Amino acid sequence: MKLWRRGLVLQALRSSWGICRVHGQPPPPPVPEAVATWEAISLGRQPVPEYFNFAHDVLDTWSRLEKVGQRPPNPAFWWVNGSGAEVKWTFEELGKQSRKAANVLEGVCGLKPGDRMMLVLPRLPDWWLISVACMRTGVVMIPGISQLTAKDLKYRLQAARAKSIVTSDALAPQVDAISADCPSLQTKLLVSDTSRPGWISFREQLREASAEHNCVRTKSGDSVAIYFTSGTTGAPKMVEHSQCSYGLGFVASGRRWIALTESDIFWNTTDTGWVKAAWTLFSAWSNGACIFVHELSRVDAKTILNTLCRFPITTLCCVPTLFRLIVQEDLTRYKFQSLRHCVTGGEALNPDVRDKWKSQTGLELHEGYGQSETVLICSNSRGSAIKSGSMGKASPPYHVQIVDEEGNVLPPGKEGNIAVRIKPTRPFCFFNCYLENPEKTASSEKGDFYITGDRAHMDEDGYLWFLGRNDDVINSSSYRIGPVEVESALAEHPAVLECAVVSSPDPIRGEVVKAFIVLSPAYTSRDPEALTRELQEHVKKVTAPYKYPRKNCQRLFLERS
Repeated sequence: MKLWRRGLVLQALRSSWGICRVHGQPPPPPVPEAVATWEAISLGRQPVPEYFNFAHDVLDTWSRLEKVGQRPPNPAFWWVNGSGAEVKWTFEELGKQSRKAANVLEGVCGLKPGDRMMLVLPRLPDWWLISVACMRTGVVMIPGISQLTAKDLKYRLQAARAKSIVTSDALAPQVDAISADCPSLQTKLLVSDTSRPGWISFREQLREASAEHNCVRTKSGDSVAIYFTSGTTGAPKMVEHSQCSYGLGFVASGRRWIALTESDIFWNTTDTGWVKAAWTLFSAWSNGACIFVHELSRVDAKTILNTLCRFPITTLCCVPTLFRLIVQEDLTRYKFQSLRHCVTGGEALNPDVRDKWKSQTGLELHEGYGQSETVLICSNSRGSAIKSGSMGKASPPYHVQIVDEEGNVLPPGKEGNIAVRIKPTRPFCFFNCYLENPEKTASSEKGDFYITGDRAHMDEDGYLWFLGRNDDVINSSSYRIGPVEVESALAEHPAVLECAVVSSPDPIRGEVVKAFIVLSPAYTSRDPEALTRELQEHVKKVTAPYKYPRKNCQRLFLERS
């Protein structure tokens, strides 16, 4: 507890746990001192405090610094929809609106600390408000992508025993179709300008809510978020992260890999349902940077390039698939306003894509690697020498090695499992466990290491070179797809007698789903192309659409017995 009472920034962290905007507090520390202290904790150089809440200890600190002129006047959040609509919040306005949202969660929704709320929204400002409101109330958020089907929603709501769900008009009918099968579900919150029977209007409640709110005092190890992650076998697993693992775990990588300062405007094109949305939230706001969001109803290269030309975005993150599409454009036609730093991750970066981007823009692509279970494991950080094709070096506080099947460290150049040392001391910026799955948690550990399931080798200089998955998980455009999920969906169609799903190389997406199918006798005479399309549409309806087998008529995925 001595750390909790030391240092300039800890004067801000020690502020009263009453109403978040408290008067009569000591002057806030200079911004560099605040970030330096959080970064020291993030790097493992100082111990994690017993109590920590990102909304109270970080966001409200930036709000106070903003008021006294110790942060540039750029917004904390900037949203556009591509049709002229914009939303801009300072940290002070973000604080006000998120406190109002917190009162909605505690009031009309009746949520208490530790309760779980599923959050399935497109790129709307409400997602960021509700995420912060969850932190303020101690409610555990469970993000999901908007492509989830009724079956996906039902499984997640039941597995997590979620008490509430927040979604938009598009998914509300699917929630209604399965809500009777989810006994834990008590309230349904609708983000829309229209009403729906049985749903609470979030925006209507937000307008009427009080802006005064008492932040819940959370311990550093308390749960902050749960993500469902696909595996080789069975249904998606629940990965639990704590207030400190996410709230403090991204300060250093935000500073060193993404190169963020309080003057930066950071755009990550990711979907809100993926962990990279949380990575962006915590890395940007812990460093006082602005999060830029484009609604991107349809993601395409020209929209991204035109947005970079129109707005003063300094920092960009896209998955390698998007950069592969972008470099096919004539980049000499575009003049970026302020872009100075670019990062990528989620799948392997082809050296050719990096070279094309750099030759046409003069900007380097800094690749990073991590998982739903971790924060940043390794990266090509700002100022480091980049070896084309490498994922870079280990990111502190992680101690990363290549190990064999028994957890023994392998020498440089030898292929093995990418592993993070968790003994004798488990890094604080690590997932708590796979919820309600101790077997999976135990199987992810070998000796003194957590085994990522990815294979690589490390060279003499400590650079990691990715080789592929150690299991059958398919990584398509950064979407993780478990073969069993697709096989189960296909098996529900009467045409399918047997099936097997595998990965297939793809020049744009990296990998795509390929399904080998033994047809039922009644379907063997059907037109293969028509049946292919029928089965693809079937999979899209049964599970999330991005999981369907992608093979065109010239490369049929059907096999007859």
